[in-house]
Amino acid sequence: METVLRPVTVVGGTLVITLVAGWMLDLLLRRADARHSETPLWGLLRRCRLPFQVVLCTSLLRAAYRKAGILPDHAFAVGRTLTLVLIASVCWLAVRVATAAVDSTYARYAAVTQDDARVRRVRTQVTLIHRAVTAIVVLVAAAAMLLTFPPMRALGASMMASAGVLGIVAGIGAQSSLSNLFAGLQIAFGDTVRIGDTVVVDKEWGKVEEITLTALTVRTWDERRITMPVSYFTSKPYENWSRGGAQMTGTVFWHLDHSAPLDLMREQLQNILGDIPEWDARGSSLAVTDTTPHTVQVRAVVTAKDADDLWTVRCAVRERLIAWLVAHHPYALPRVAASEAATRPDA
Repeated sequence: METVLRPVTVVGGTLVITLVAGWMLDLLLRRADARHSETPLWGLLRRCRLPFQVVLCTSLLRAAYRKAGILPDHAFAVGRTLTLVLIASVCWLAVRVATAAVDSTYARYAAVTQDDARVRRVRTQVTLIHRAVTAIVVLVAAAAMLLTFPPMRALGASMMASAGVLGIVAGIGAQSSLSNLFAGLQIAFGDTVRIGDTVVVDKEWGKVEEITLTALTVRTWDERRITMPVSYFTSKPYENWSRGGAQMTGTVFWHLDHSAPLDLMREQLQNILGDIPEWDARGSSLAVTDTTPHTVQVRAVVTAKDADDLWTVRCAVRERLIAWLVAHHPYALPRVAASEAATRPDA
């Protein structure tokens, strides 16, 4: 009877202690979150309740399973299983704590910083740091789990004996991966490109949506995703429209007849821009930039707070000014020499 009662008592007591400890931890974190509402750290740490309970429960069972007589005929297998679960749960808990710390740091910085460029730079850095820490923790946990098997220890000793040759071979084989890894760290701390930046790569423009240690994802204007190795952004030229500020200046071109009413077009341009909410009113102009035997090239310069608004302003100006010319000054449109065209009213 005792051989059954003792294991049941130990397992039941361990579960009770684990549940009570998890409840107390959650209660303390909830109260700390209520007292310190200015930082989200305590609220984010509540996500660590489950991995903490797994670590605690596994630790207690690992320390008492032999004396409790839990599956005495398979004590070695029970101990090995509990050890592996303990290592995995500690890794899980460490990743959750690191995630809470990173998210809290970014949230506090974003709340007190008005500069959007700095916020995006910090977001890029903490994201890559979090990924690097997670990769290191998982790698260490996997190595620790493998070292619990005696054959793997012997294998580790033999690998250490030939570490020089293996290091050279691994370096040659992983040259591309290591290049991307170091490029990712260079992007994170060199501040060359950030999450949310508007860039032009391979004649495609879009916003940087995600940066990992090895790849970068750009979301184009038509919702496509372009995934590129981060080494591209350290070895080839590209356009970063958000560098130094998101404000942008754009141009709109028309090919018109030589008799186009330029002064009236300048007045109409101002009227059109006044009706476009995306125009930031920083500046505008209209001038003739080129001429051919049959047409003149007219260029309008407009401004907006970012690339998306600039695209909207350019399209609206191009469309409305053409519609105005068609309705009120058709003689200003390009002419074909062999066709009969409308004459200018004051000619």
